[in-house]
Amino acid sequence: MVADYYTASAEFYEMVASRHVATSAGPLTTALSGVDTGHGPVVEIGAGTGRVTSVIAETLPTASLIAVEPSTPMRAMLTSRVFGDPDLRRRVTVLAEPVQHVALPARVSAVVLFGVVGHLTREERGELWRMVTARLPPGGPIVVELMGAGATRPIPPFRMLRETMGQQTYEWWTEAEPVADDVMRWRTEWKVFRDGRLVRSTSDTYSWENLTLEALAEEAGLSSRMISAGGVPGSPEIGVLHR
Repeated sequence: MVADYYTASAEFYEMVASRHVATSAGPLTTALSGVDTGHGPVVEIGAGTGRVTSVIAETLPTASLIAVEPSTPMRAMLTSRVFGDPDLRRRVTVLAEPVQHVALPARVSAVVLFGVVGHLTREERGELWRMVTARLPPGGPIVVELMGAGATRPIPPFRMLRETMGQQTYEWWTEAEPVADDVMRWRTEWKVFRDGRLVRSTSDTYSWENLTLEALAEEAGLSSRMISAGGVPGSPEIGVLHR
């Protein structure tokens, strides 16, 4: 059984994704520059609602893409985005299998992993590295978003986001506690307010392993380079693994 981390809060995800892509699009474009798309499709694992998918397609206008997203409501938004854009509809194939079960073609040009690696166990990551490195050409990038929290430590509740839509205000709160070496259990809660009154809330929990780019490179037997160290508040750490 593969855990489902996003279905409970999928209806709110675009509020997060719109901010996320604003800080990650530049580093992602840099990481994918020079990719030879003739070797095979670009694979995005954990495509979410498709905002990063659109960035990949714009950066590599001749590439075909495979967008892997196991969460049904997230995939519904992804499919809607792809179907509504004639260029994406021609180039993007959406797969529903989780990364642990997905079947990829024999050759791929690049792999993008945003918001994924910390959810996987070391064994699952090992299988992933073996699967993708066997399909990538020399120098073909695996672009990884680390989403680290620095030291593994308790993080008290804090508000990550506040947005207004129509007559309602939406707040996203998160907190975390250590559960093992380098593993933190995160709890997130969405709160919906109308006229200053809480009308509903949705929460979920998940575990995430704090991983450095160097640690990933060592376990994968690959070289690495950092593209963005997340120096701007809210911006992600993005690195590249490659043979």
